[in-house]
Amino acid sequence: MAQYVVHRLLQLAFVLLGVSVVVFVTMHMLPGDVAQMLLGDRATNEALAAMRQQLGLDQPIWVQYLRFLLDALHGDFGTSLATNHPAVTDVLVAFPVTLQLTICALGVSTLIGVPLGVLTAVWNGSRFDAVMMTLTLFGVSMPIFWLGLMLLILFAAVLGWVPVGGLMPVGLEPPRVTGMSIVDAILSGDADTIWESLHYMILPACTLAAVPLALVTRITRAEVIAAGMLDHVRTAHAKGLPGHQVVLRHVLRNAAIPIVTVIGLQLGLLLSGAVLTETIFALPGVGRLMVDSIRSRDYSVVQAGAMFIAIVFVVVNLLVDLSYSLLDPRVSRS
Repeated sequence: MAQYVVHRLLQLAFVLLGVSVVVFVTMHMLPGDVAQMLLGDRATNEALAAMRQQLGLDQPIWVQYLRFLLDALHGDFGTSLATNHPAVTDVLVAFPVTLQLTICALGVSTLIGVPLGVLTAVWNGSRFDAVMMTLTLFGVSMPIFWLGLMLLILFAAVLGWVPVGGLMPVGLEPPRVTGMSIVDAILSGDADTIWESLHYMILPACTLAAVPLALVTRITRAEVIAAGMLDHVRTAHAKGLPGHQVVLRHVLRNAAIPIVTVIGLQLGLLLSGAVLTETIFALPGVGRLMVDSIRSRDYSVVQAGAMFIAIVFVVVNLLVDLSYSLLDPRVSRS
């Protein structure tokens, strides 16, 4: 197991190296001049040249990348041009909002998707199965930004059931402990604050959960159907075990690894997919921070945010791989 972990860590290091190249090159391909934006349109050529030299933009691109890579290994991505704070600090302040949104969306997709997948597999070929598969196909196909806007118009603007956006009502905010409004509200112990924090998170979480919910449902259905055809499952049915015991004890245990893999991958995808959701619902997370930073050509924050999300993504994948040995002892033996 230790050798496997070391091998996976080396693979993840190369993945992060490739991500750093893509992030760095992409940011430097964007149109616009950082020195010009900092000094304004009336800046002289001498002032612009001095600013580029100060920022290191006058050096060859490979020199700039090596300097970026060495600084990144020490956790230094530079200083934000907008806040004058270290870029990593701005990302860490915004990350709890993104993490809360991601966990809520993953919880919705898992708690609904897995039971739906099991039911559609058990009732394979029924009208319920056909309706659910049609809805999940719709969920996989529709764009997040369109769904978010439609839900916002219907449930917030027309019906008024949920707030339009934000984390909490103006003037009501729990003491910041973790940066996640729901957790901080629970720690405060105030029932009204807890309800408001949940109320504000319902629509963004459901919007972000639409695609993973459809994927988890379809994958669960397919794996449960496949596991139900195994010999020991047929033997369990032949012995007269109740159907729910067969599904829980035999079918789901064999289908667990693919389902956990999909759920783990969705966690990483949700972190990146939160960009559009946070922008639509005005949530101050990493996604919205990166969008604002791209508009203002704040390279340091964009690079820090992209690398931070990439690190979280590969760590989640590693944890998912390590969980296989807990779900199936045969994996650890192999």
